[in-house]
Amino acid sequence: MEKQGLSTQRRKTRSVLVGSILLGSEHPVAVQSMTNTRTQDVAATLAQIAELEAAGCEIIRLAVPDEDAVAAFSKIRQEVSLPLVADIHFDYRLAIAALEAGADKVRINPGNIGSEERVKAVLDAAKSHGAAVRIGVNAGSLEKDLITQFGGITAEALAASALRHIAFAEKTGFVDLVLSVKASDVLLMIAATEKLAGTVDYPLHLGVTEAGTPHTGAIRSAVGLGALLSRGIGDTIRVSLTGDPVKEVKAAWHILSALHLRQRGVTLISCPTCGRTHGELAAMASAVEQALAGITRSLTVAIMGCEVNGPGEAREADLGIALGKDCALLFKKGRPAGKIAPEEVVETLVDLVRNWQDKS
Repeated sequence: MEKQGLSTQRRKTRSVLVGSILLGSEHPVAVQSMTNTRTQDVAATLAQIAELEAAGCEIIRLAVPDEDAVAAFSKIRQEVSLPLVADIHFDYRLAIAALEAGADKVRINPGNIGSEERVKAVLDAAKSHGAAVRIGVNAGSLEKDLITQFGGITAEALAASALRHIAFAEKTGFVDLVLSVKASDVLLMIAATEKLAGTVDYPLHLGVTEAGTPHTGAIRSAVGLGALLSRGIGDTIRVSLTGDPVKEVKAAWHILSALHLRQRGVTLISCPTCGRTHGELAAMASAVEQALAGITRSLTVAIMGCEVNGPGEAREADLGIALGKDCALLFKKGRPAGKIAPEEVVETLVDLVRNWQDKS
């Protein structure tokens, strides 16, 4: 059913084109991730890109650490329609080469690219190729003079770093910028991003860098990204997790769905269980979630364990189950749709969702 909730007023930004996707407040918050294959291994990287795209990734970033990676990037570009971002550190010539190879955006940290002349060369190349540039400031590579000036790695220092590089880019006439200020410290990232958001109108890329393993990293990312997105700050997100990047994409969609910003796939609502719970609710919910993981249609499914909140939550979902002592009440679009045996819950819900998907 249509979600009724508070709408989030997005922070107003200009729009920046990245391949086929526009970033900014007038456009949906875009989901992105980064491959963790060796870019030089074209076959493996293409396979992972296909997995990421199937999971709902909309912008994909690749590491470009050397000339072999540039050559591979060029081959990958020919096979992939999604926007591709080249992740560049230290060598400005690799950024220029990646743009010539078809990068829709390059991610640079001007602090480790070098002189202003080198940064300008990257910006000039991006402009000539119609590409965007993400200025990515990280707590782990903040300029030493700013650490001294601000007495450490602070939110003010991170924001000042970004503003310094923005001013230089604008002086050269380049404004197709996306900005990020990242840290593994969630509160530091939030504070730095808020300072930047209140100063400039460029689209912001959000992320808690080095967030950790899939479980704890997703939680820390949800806290950091959710705090900003709930206040209308953020135009594209990446959940940084150790391991399979497909999990990053799934976590990102869960964050956006929880905030009613976007939804992709089935949102499962299930109660935490207590002494009133009827049936094996935890096993049912897990089985339904796994069976529907590949569904892309936006639906809300509720599995509730007792008579207290069960019927109410089930009515609010597209499809809902309220377990009773000897049977389960089925709801469709807020209306009672019959009673089924508890052992039929999983199969019934999965079939109904799949059929719903087939008819859409």
